[in-house]
Amino acid sequence: MTADATGEVETEDGVLIIRRIHVVLRLAAPPEQRATAERVHGIFADFCPVYRTLRPAIQITTELAFASS
Repeated sequence: MTADATGEVETEDGVLIIRRIHVVLRLAAPPEQRATAERVHGIFADFCPVYRTLRPAIQITTELAFASS
């Protein structure tokens, strides 16, 4: 698995503030494991300490992209 994150920054009172982060998770998985990967992707944020720490201040979105395995 690899991940690419893109942040969107805005200025507030002359200070740069990260407002949004979008993460694309790239996973090489055989077709028979994709349903499991999609199910895990649907719930993992609730158990991720980084997400739970940042979510009150920063909008975070993710997507799961399957690479050829």
